[in-house]
Amino acid sequence: MSTVAELLRQSSQHLASISPTPRLDAELLLACALGCSRTHLWAWPQATPEPHQHERFRRLLQRRLRGEPVAYLLGRREFWSREFEVAPTTLIPRPETELLVEQALSLIPLKSRWRIADLGTGSGAIAISLALERPLTHVVATDICSQALRLAKSNARRLGARNVAFLLGDWLSALAAQSFDLIVTNPPYVAAADPHLKGEIRFEPAIALVAGDDGLDAFRRLIPQTKLCLKPGGFVLLEHGFRQAEAVAELLARAGFTNIVCHCDLEGRPRSTMACLAK
Repeated sequence: MSTVAELLRQSSQHLASISPTPRLDAELLLACALGCSRTHLWAWPQATPEPHQHERFRRLLQRRLRGEPVAYLLGRREFWSREFEVAPTTLIPRPETELLVEQALSLIPLKSRWRIADLGTGSGAIAISLALERPLTHVVATDICSQALRLAKSNARRLGARNVAFLLGDWLSALAAQSFDLIVTNPPYVAAADPHLKGEIRFEPAIALVAGDDGLDAFRRLIPQTKLCLKPGGFVLLEHGFRQAEAVAELLARAGFTNIVCHCDLEGRPRSTMACLAK
């Protein structure tokens, strides 16, 4: 039976054909199969896994080689320094979405009692992160998928976010006549013919990714609706593709929003846009 070191070396070689981080993937999957941490693997490289652990690792490795994301295989993903449960019914939280949280927190006063809506919450990563960072606010998270909402509620309970509520519904339809200081969302914005849909993200829910031929359908629906649920002087904050900034800004301006500002990610690509509803 192979040792930990041998399993990591062999599996890393296999994963190099499909992953930009083969060694990391191998360590995460083997640690999962053994029920230990990655540091345990480094400390005991000559340990020999039990047969059932070896078999579990083999099954995980085969799924990864077919392209299934590591986050789904592990059932978790780190976001904003917290661990969130994920499943194929939700998008996998991504580092670029942390920019959305960062920009939202820059708007929300530390001791404010703002009302915040997160539309299409998925795993709840945005809503829960904001709720925990600003515990006096009231956050409402919506999603059209009941399975996603159950997972988000589970994440909120486990992480201790008591100031967030979850509502089933299509975007703002679940909010009725409620009024908010901030509406934040990471909607679908991938074009239907985008070649990336044939890659690893094909395992993620298409309803949370694809938005028409140009990727802008969700914005066309959402932006006019947000005016109905925002307080005068309230803000909307949208994540979008890095080639969509101008189109999103135009839609916001056409809907009557002002102070439209685009923010770039760490690689200098425009990834989120903020706007204000005139008082």
